[in-house]
Amino acid sequence: MADLAASGYEVASVADLRSSGTRYRSAVPVLLGWLGRVESTFEKEEIVRALSVPWARDEALGPLIDAFRTVPRDGDQAEELLRWAIGNALEVLWDDSRFDELVSLARDESFGKAREMVVLGIGRSKRPAAGDVLIQLLDDPVVSGHAVKALRRLQVSAARAGLERMLDDDRAWVRMEAQRALAALA
Repeated sequence: MADLAASGYEVASVADLRSSGTRYRSAVPVLLGWLGRVESTFEKEEIVRALSVPWARDEALGPLIDAFRTVPRDGDQAEELLRWAIGNALEVLWDDSRFDELVSLARDESFGKAREMVVLGIGRSKRPAAGDVLIQLLDDPVVSGHAVKALRRLQVSAARAGLERMLDDDRAWVRMEAQRALAALA
């Protein structure tokens, strides 16, 4: 908190910084510096959430991609929640200049459910390949529902057959998203 105060932000917690309503640009380097230093997954998650703001993109996206990769994969629930929060940050900070890296994370099944939000980020892409990636991810049961949501955003006509297949998914929310995505194509 002393480092945040030195950068002009006297707050009681990182969560208070995030909810302050100010654009805390000068705090971003401080937050990034502490991201690798704190041990607590709860504290790391608070920092990640504070970095999940568009004005942190240029400085935070690369370190958050690295953090996503390096969270231990031992099945610890707190670490899985941390990786999911980092995936959420990656969706918010999506930048097509890092398209290949982000798609690689979305395709790597070893990252489990944490990939969901990264997949949603693909729906922010302006790259023509984004639709093809999402169509392929319809075959990945862990992230297929999020691929449907992202396809609805992109309105990829080539996804029609895959979206129609998702109308039979076991999950009601995925069936509903598939209906919405198909309606957006009409």
